[in-house]
Amino acid sequence: MLQQNIFSMNAQVPMVAIKRLAAHIQPEIVARLEYLNPSGTHYWSVASVIIENAEKEGLISPGMTLVDWTYGSSGIALAMAAIAKGYKVLLVVPDKISREKQQVLKAMGAEVVITPSDALPGAPRSCVNVAQNLVQNLKHAYFTNMYENPLSFSVHAETTGPMIWEQTGGEVTHLFVPVTSGAMISGIGQFLKSKRQNIRIIGVEPEGSIYRELLQHRKLSAPALFELEEIGGLWESKYWDASVIDDIVQVSDFDAFNCGRELLRSEAIFSGGSSGAAMFAALRAGAHLGRDARIVVMMSDFGGYYLSKMYSDEWMKLKGFYRKAPSSRDEITAEDILGLKTRRDLIFALPEHTLSEVFEMMRQNDVSQLPIVSYGTAIGSISENKILSILIENDDAMNSKVVGYMEQPFPVCPPHATISELSEKLQENASGVLISLSDGRLQLLTKSDLIEALTHK
Repeated sequence: MLQQNIFSMNAQVPMVAIKRLAAHIQPEIVARLEYLNPSGTHYWSVASVIIENAEKEGLISPGMTLVDWTYGSSGIALAMAAIAKGYKVLLVVPDKISREKQQVLKAMGAEVVITPSDALPGAPRSCVNVAQNLVQNLKHAYFTNMYENPLSFSVHAETTGPMIWEQTGGEVTHLFVPVTSGAMISGIGQFLKSKRQNIRIIGVEPEGSIYRELLQHRKLSAPALFELEEIGGLWESKYWDASVIDDIVQVSDFDAFNCGRELLRSEAIFSGGSSGAAMFAALRAGAHLGRDARIVVMMSDFGGYYLSKMYSDEWMKLKGFYRKAPSSRDEITAEDILGLKTRRDLIFALPEHTLSEVFEMMRQNDVSQLPIVSYGTAIGSISENKILSILIENDDAMNSKVVGYMEQPFPVCPPHATISELSEKLQENASGVLISLSDGRLQLLTKSDLIEALTHK
């Protein structure tokens, strides 16, 4: 069917199941690929609606200049919607936005004004202040204010939210949303909560953003700088609605960028850093949820805008974010190794056991070391060699409690720890690694377990 223009496309945003990255957790995780919209972001529908509404109200007409501040993606959407209708576009951006975004904006004919990223809200050189000053000093200029425009909230409440509900058959239980202004998460949250109140709406922001403190303590914290783009707030949005938001979690630049890179390698999802942050938060939360949970994650930025940043090994190394891509060997996890073990129950000693009792446990179970556990927590370890050295010095010590002779506890790792991570722990003078399972139980892995897993594969 012929479309009148690129913004008249009404196709649903694709939602795809995450398989490989989520293999270690029970819930289903679904990615909503907002970056496949025409402008590479969820802002495409917002930009079109804002322009159409301003035209209907007589606020703008072709030949005028539309002004806004942007982290890049909203500006690209605005330029795509505006330039084809005969408007000029002037955008104010922080200097941290990627080279690719700046190039795309200039290629479309938008004029770009760059301001320092460290100019915080209220400072004369901040993006918002510069954009507002430009509007006041330019003739025939209109401030679209996409981040704080009421239509941004309305689009997500009336379109995005219903679409998510329909595509999941109403079975969504958790929604993870990168938070910038608060309009998207509040709009979607309002709709989904109206359908089922117990749906969990979780915002994701970088370390240094202000929304977690705002939600938890109802006060603004001092913002700090972060490398991530298209995510995070420096002041409270007027469309921030805490009544429909259950939690705000923070993700480091390091984890967000690397999760984004892993999405491309493992799932062929070519998204940006804010999407990586949202997915990292969802995977982290999913490790503590059951099979009845269905998690939707908003993938709101396009990876092609970050080739010079998060997808550049050189840039990642320069910033200290680089993590070597997992190899096929690294894909073996602690959970995989535990699945190969014939013995599933942990053999352990209690602090009140005597050395004699501990040695008998070792002998009966054919093991050479045991963790010492108190109330579900590993507090130490003991080995045959240690017991032998004790008895050489004092043969009466066999009736002494093991707590007085225990060695360092084994390191503890999660079930999704890779075999390389486990190996590193075992090289640090540890004879075993404890795996903390989701049900609170502990299990022990040794070097021989790792070798068996490698040879088994």
